[in-house]
Amino acid sequence: MKPKKLNKGDKIGIIAPASPCYNKDLFMKGIKILNDLGFNIELGRSCFAREGFLAGDDFLRAEDFNNFFKRKDIDAIFCLRGGYGSIRILDKIDWDCVINNPKIFIGYSDITVLLNVIYDRTNIICFHGPMVGTGDLFNDINLNMLLDSLQGNLGGYKIKLKCINFGQAEGIIIGGNLSVLVSLIGTRYNINFKDKILFIEDINEEPYKIDRMLQTLKYCGTFDKLKAIILGQFTNCETLDEKSFTLHEVFINFFREINIPVFYGLEAGHGRIKMTIPIGIKVKIEDNHLTFLEEAVNYD
Repeated sequence: MKPKKLNKGDKIGIIAPASPCYNKDLFMKGIKILNDLGFNIELGRSCFAREGFLAGDDFLRAEDFNNFFKRKDIDAIFCLRGGYGSIRILDKIDWDCVINNPKIFIGYSDITVLLNVIYDRTNIICFHGPMVGTGDLFNDINLNMLLDSLQGNLGGYKIKLKCINFGQAEGIIIGGNLSVLVSLIGTRYNINFKDKILFIEDINEEPYKIDRMLQTLKYCGTFDKLKAIILGQFTNCETLDEKSFTLHEVFINFFREINIPVFYGLEAGHGRIKMTIPIGIKVKIEDNHLTFLEEAVNYD
């Protein structure tokens, strides 16, 4: 299911399903950008709540999530930031409510849990893209692609990739933060990888940890199910140990034994440029370029 496209004057609800707001000034500047674009903003109770490393307790954060999905006057839900905590509210989500009220839901990093489980359980397209409290919206490239994604203007994008394993592929794109995706393996929320194109990214993980997570996915049979893999930004994932493999060496050594197309260079993840990737739409990789075969929203 595709959510309704975002129009000027629509109401955006902002929630914090994971970690708390650490920089209120940055958050308020993000809100101002959305206000100046003509959107109405409503903040969830979680936005300024804090309990340890969480934006309020699990019940508060889940309540924000469920209430904003339930409310007919909320047209889209943007996440404040990632961090950690999204996985803790999965059992508290009202999945019938989500299915009956499809709407735009956007975030990245720890929010990867929600993006992929929502799509896996409900078939509602979600958006791996900029968040409000992280400064992501200050960059015009990020903001423009976000708006194009939410307003049905992705058709003109042709994103150049670099190749590790040559090939072409067409299928549904899913994914996001590698550490978060691996944390779902073996749980009842593990997602369906069959015939998907998997996009992965990460931050602050040394090369040996990236290798370990890739090995985990391999032993789970994940790569046997996929049509292709796209590597996004792996920010601050190198090591100062001169005897270590570099991150690029980890990828080359690992993926040469994986018999599907593998690409890298997608500017999505924790870098300065954050391309919006709709989770659950059909894409095509041909001649080292990624294109979107459908829009992520409907116009009704």
